[in-house]
Amino acid sequence: MAKLRVGIIGCGRPRHEAGATGYGMSHAHVRGYKASPDVEIVALADIRLENALAFQQEHGGERIYTDYREMLAKENLDIVSVCTWPHLHAPMVIAAAEAGVRAIHCEKPMAPTWGEARRMAEACAARGVQLTINHQRRFGEPFRKAKALLDEGAIGPLARIEANCDNLFDWGTHWFDMMFFFNGETPAEWVMGQIESRGGRPIFGVFVEKQGLALIHFQNGVYGVMATGDLPGWGPAIRLMGAEGVIEIGVNREVHLRYWNTSQAGWQVVPTAEGLHGEDCVKRGVLDLIEALKTGREPELSARKALQATELIFAAYESARRRGRVDLPLAIEDSPLLTMLAEGAISTT
Repeated sequence: MAKLRVGIIGCGRPRHEAGATGYGMSHAHVRGYKASPDVEIVALADIRLENALAFQQEHGGERIYTDYREMLAKENLDIVSVCTWPHLHAPMVIAAAEAGVRAIHCEKPMAPTWGEARRMAEACAARGVQLTINHQRRFGEPFRKAKALLDEGAIGPLARIEANCDNLFDWGTHWFDMMFFFNGETPAEWVMGQIESRGGRPIFGVFVEKQGLALIHFQNGVYGVMATGDLPGWGPAIRLMGAEGVIEIGVNREVHLRYWNTSQAGWQVVPTAEGLHGEDCVKRGVLDLIEALKTGREPELSARKALQATELIFAAYESARRRGRVDLPLAIEDSPLLTMLAEGAISTT
């Protein structure tokens, strides 16, 4: 069987190298492709030729383009990875879908606005294109072991998920996604949120809040709480509260996973070979999307799942704009945070 033809859009340098303008996630994506016997990397696209040449020297790739549209038109690609800043995701994903590729693996967050995120998914669904978003922590060992503990009944029925991170958008997309992961992909019913914009900053070209708070109610009665910003003493990155115990993920640099329940006196640390971060999860996500494309099953990082998390981001911002609860599904097109900034309703100082 002929190998699947892969193209990479965005060949930026890894974050610690000179000239880097981001994390260089394409270098993580490509390690997944190189681990598969079913694909070959045939084309690279980057507006900076020197980035593409450096990427080619390290990872291979037969041809280089400085215009991704030209690559899409000429290469008859099966899979495309989109590894650019968020404001470019929608046009690139839609262009790839229109060019006839079979699968697209896009970096997170999906897009700067809710309308763009929906249109990405709609364009792919209309053409039968498999779209995945790199919420790679679904493949991380601490998260998978935590989910296994939860499913085994270690803390009884799940009641609440608490999470904290830097912001609701760039980092929060991961933790919102993990809420669905732990809660069996149960849809959310409503969101209440608030933000502090003063002191916020752009991340990869998109402004994010200084502090934020989101309360989510899921259809099965479970609650989610997300707090963002510098929160000393908040606790672990994620806490799962059950009727009979607690699971904590990301307690500190040494303890990645622990749990307590009513049948034991203290915390039980669960050994893990991995922390909360690492490129192996990205590689696993790429291998999963390849297998899903071959078999026709839904990939773990599907756009359907990513849209659930993305909706919570913009619903929290919309709640701050409305100063009230937002019932889902979310019926807006913009990013309320960016609109409020543009209209002067909030400020950065």
